[in-house]
Amino acid sequence: MLQVNNITFGYSKKKTVLDNFNFTLQKGEHLCVMGESGCGKSTLLKVIYGLLDLKEGTIFWNEHQVLGPKFHLVPGMDFFKYVAQDFDLMPYISVSENIKKFLSRFYPEESEKRTQELLKVIEMNAFENTKVKNLSGGQKQRVAIARALAKEPDLILLDEPFGQIDNFKKNSLRRNLFRYLKEKEIACIVATHDKNDALSFADHVLIIKDHTILAHDNPKKIYQNPKEKYVAALFDDVNEITIQDKKQLLYPHQLKIVETSPLKATVLNSYFKGSYWLIEAEIKNQKVFLNHFCDIEKLTTVSISIP
Repeated sequence: MLQVNNITFGYSKKKTVLDNFNFTLQKGEHLCVMGESGCGKSTLLKVIYGLLDLKEGTIFWNEHQVLGPKFHLVPGMDFFKYVAQDFDLMPYISVSENIKKFLSRFYPEESEKRTQELLKVIEMNAFENTKVKNLSGGQKQRVAIARALAKEPDLILLDEPFGQIDNFKKNSLRRNLFRYLKEKEIACIVATHDKNDALSFADHVLIIKDHTILAHDNPKKIYQNPKEKYVAALFDDVNEITIQDKKQLLYPHQLKIVETSPLKATVLNSYFKGSYWLIEAEIKNQKVFLNHFCDIEKLTTVSISIP
């Protein structure tokens, strides 16, 4: 179990990046860390891995305390793996050789079996003999993930793990990876901007704002009951509108165009989204967005239903 106990960190005495963070993570659980750029997501991962020294607080994995560079000549914990956004691969050797780097040479058959297993997870069997320097950024990102998993860590820390991967590959890779981690009971912390990492695969979501924990709960509760617009906007477009002196946060799918309603809106624009249209409209001088099954001509007046 990971125990983060009231930790505080800053890169200087004047500026605090993480302020009094406190949470736990059980074996095999997945935590998604979300927040705007610069809020401290990447810093949190580095602190947990042991790359930075805390100002206050403690971090434990079971009975082992996580300590930073002041206490370790080579920072980082052996039972964790951290995949940063720079990948740190060996460019002049092949994909399979990069994965095998941390596997035992005394057991070549087991090493080869493990490598093939991980190549399948990242969908790169066809590139096993390709030198890393000849790969795209997204392919390198996938190799970095596989290499981190080679020795089955207790906890893997992923910083924007799918940020450079094409959309058509991203969805299947995400399913493969998180299914694999669950099967192996590997705990995971993902720092991300992508709502799909959180909603479909996380056991818990932790949201950072102003360098503190704003929300920490299961993804369904956070999505359905956002504390404020900042939280809701991490998952979708969000409308903050006041109707009859009551302020509400509503996602576009919650606003409906109906045949009759006392609430009227004027259509300003329509945006094609593939399976639906995103309609931009104005209600009582308030701009809103809502989903609809077809295009609507600009300046059309429509009736709106809200929950």
